Amino acid sequence: MATGIAAIDFGAHPGSNEASVAVTGQTSILATSKVEAWIMADDTTTDHTASDHKYFAAFAALTCGTPTNAVGFTIYARSLEKLVGTFKVRWVWAD
Repeated sequence: MATGIAAIDFGAHPGSNEASVAVTGQTSILATSKVEAWIMADDTTTDHTASDHKYFAAFAALTCGTPTNAVGFTIYARSLEKLVGTFKVRWVWAD
C-alpha cells in the first residue's frame, strides 16, 4: 500500500475539459492493485485556493487507470466545463 499527492493540470487559459497525471515509481504495485484518487477540501496550489478545491467535485470527476506492474497508474479528470491550472490530487493504492 502507498499514498501520495499529485498535481493534475488543466493548462493555461482557455483550459481544458480533461487532464491526467501519471503516478510512477510504485515498484510494489501490481496490475491487480486497487487505486483511488480524491480531492482534499483544504488543499491549495499556486493556481487554486482551498475554496476552489472544496468545489472541485461539483465540476469534475476523477478516475484511475489500471495499474502497471512495478510502475504506477494514471489519474484522469474530466469536466463538463473547461478548467484551468493545477489542482492537488490525493491517491492511494492497495492489493
